[in-house]
Amino acid sequence: MLYLIGLGLDIKGISQQGLEAVNKCEKIYLEFYTTDFPYLKEELEKLLGKEVIFADRDFVESLKILEEVKDADIALLVYGSPLTATTHVSLIQEAEKQNIQVRILHNASILDAVAETGLQLYKFGKTTSIPGFEAESFIEVIKENLSIGAHSLILIDIGMEFENALERLRNIGVDKLVVCSVLGTNDSRIYYGTPNELETKKVKKPFCFIVPGKLHFIEEEVLRGYN
Repeated sequence: MLYLIGLGLDIKGISQQGLEAVNKCEKIYLEFYTTDFPYLKEELEKLLGKEVIFADRDFVESLKILEEVKDADIALLVYGSPLTATTHVSLIQEAEKQNIQVRILHNASILDAVAETGLQLYKFGKTTSIPGFEAESFIEVIKENLSIGAHSLILIDIGMEFENALERLRNIGVDKLVVCSVLGTNDSRIYYGTPNELETKKVKKPFCFIVPGKLHFIEEEVLRGYN
């Protein structure tokens, strides 16, 4: 059995089902290339009571993990929910072709945690991301969402610093932003303001931005509390 297990957003976020699955597994892999973790691998190993092996993009996308599943139960741990940032569709499809059982254990992710901002989830448009290299595709997504009054959730490539990501948004003339820092943890912070107001904030990784679309008066009232 291959287990795709969501870790949730905090070190203790893994579900009881997830813990039970980990205990059955001979090897535990950790996908670490989609986000900056708010805790160390060693802390996770202490919580699970098992060794955790880093799995990079090449290893996961090569489907080599399926060779190991033929002889043992294997877990692939994913920050947040296992099918949110990376869908792993190819991995699941190939497992099905090889008659390998896959069990997916979902968890909390940034896609639902942003509701803590007070913005209504059904009013979000397409999610986009700011890449570590020069690209403008995220700008078009923001413009498209704004054209229909929708909010834009903007994820950040692993390793990018807050100041650099904020500057990318400042350069395209964004008026006001919501910043979400380590949501779902004890250090969770939400800020709302102009890029100039936000540049003084101490923002921990992982973080994301939201460009608000048309605000309902209740959304606006909640956001004012984060000034």
